[in-house]
Amino acid sequence: MTLQEKMFTELREKKIFDLARTYAYIYADQVRSMDVFPKRERIQDLEIFEESLPQHSIEAKRVIAQLHTYGSPATLAQTGGRYYGFVNGGVLPVAIATKWLTDFWDQNGGLYLTSPLNAKLEEVCQRWLVDLFQLPTHSVAGFVSGTSTANLCGLAAGRYRLLKNQGWDINEKGLGGAPELKIIAHKGIHGSVIKALALLGYGRENVRWIADDNQGRIQAELLPDLDEYTLIILQAGNVHSGAFDPFDHVCDLANEKGAWVHIDGAFGLWAQASKALSYLTKGIDKACSWAVDGHKTLNTPYDSGIVLCRDADALIAAMQATGDYLMIKDRREPLLYTPEMSKRARAIELWATLKYLGRAGIDEMITLFHHRAEQLAHMLRHLNFRILNDVVFNQLIVAGGSEQETMKILANIQQSGDCWCGGSTWQGESIIRVSVCSWATTENDINRTVAAFVEAREKSAEK
Repeated sequence: MTLQEKMFTELREKKIFDLARTYAYIYADQVRSMDVFPKRERIQDLEIFEESLPQHSIEAKRVIAQLHTYGSPATLAQTGGRYYGFVNGGVLPVAIATKWLTDFWDQNGGLYLTSPLNAKLEEVCQRWLVDLFQLPTHSVAGFVSGTSTANLCGLAAGRYRLLKNQGWDINEKGLGGAPELKIIAHKGIHGSVIKALALLGYGRENVRWIADDNQGRIQAELLPDLDEYTLIILQAGNVHSGAFDPFDHVCDLANEKGAWVHIDGAFGLWAQASKALSYLTKGIDKACSWAVDGHKTLNTPYDSGIVLCRDADALIAAMQATGDYLMIKDRREPLLYTPEMSKRARAIELWATLKYLGRAGIDEMITLFHHRAEQLAHMLRHLNFRILNDVVFNQLIVAGGSEQETMKILANIQQSGDCWCGGSTWQGESIIRVSVCSWATTENDINRTVAAFVEAREKSAEK
């Protein structure tokens, strides 16, 4: 049997798909009881993958079985409800099911001609998101891999427009000799923004850094004079504290002078969809571009970043997709709004998630994250853990009685398997960072998490 015949047989018999489904269901049934971070021996078992590339094709069921036997136990139980690291959301069942189906389709989402379905659903998602976030109705969306890329796109659009307004076409002339832009950001911005600026040719020394306050918000009173050469970067949801910048005030100042405002709203922009929390995002509609991620607060699968821009011409020009073979017609072509020419048809999963939840469901889920975070903060504070931030959204900054105790508690939590939190520093102090952003996190999960913190602290006191 030739390799091609073998693969046609696998496709016809469906046995490997049945096997994968069986293993996936086993994982789904076990994930809530798994160690949130895999034990050392499970990680050591991954050495079985250290082998030479096989000389000949092997049975597909052996490939799938190896992944299940050694891969599944070494995964993080991110979908189990007690993973609080890196603002990584869970994933809705409907989104997983959609991803399975779309993986069979294997659509190239770059053009209408390569996937009319994806092109249509991008158009629908764009309209829904603009409405959900209450942005200017003419705003457009590009569907990219994550917020890092979305930030890159939004900042590139801003750079293009500011320079074009000064008579400088960066697509034709490049950066050499271009008018100097005044880039303003505060010290609490996310590292993905710094990465995006570097990729655009702007190092840290090109940024005018503004001090942030004790919650990680820009101190607007320290802003320098703004003008039509200014690009301001604001943040919806500080990655430590969850705090939101004063968009309304800063955007008013910027719009008066013709400056460009970009908002990094990776997880925080979704607060706009919560009736109880939308006060946090007051004024975001006055910005020029926004970056947001579906896999965080909305709980889509990974690879679901979104750039939104009120200046469609600037975003399209900055992404500059050209080529006679593309056969671009007079319609919305997905690749016009993203850096990629070919890309996964990621908007289909986003559409399924938005449609499944609806406006009320999105509100309920996002508001629940906040309630769970408040519950955790209240319980930990009552047990004499220090909560160093105002819990305005879904983020907690937790510390013990001393620097040394905090680090021991963190290490014990990460080794416990009961839950997993990240570590960082906040205003010069080592801290435990907690992100509540999975639909699967229940009240009981919070209770177990509190118990894990207490046990970790007691263990840290042992000599």
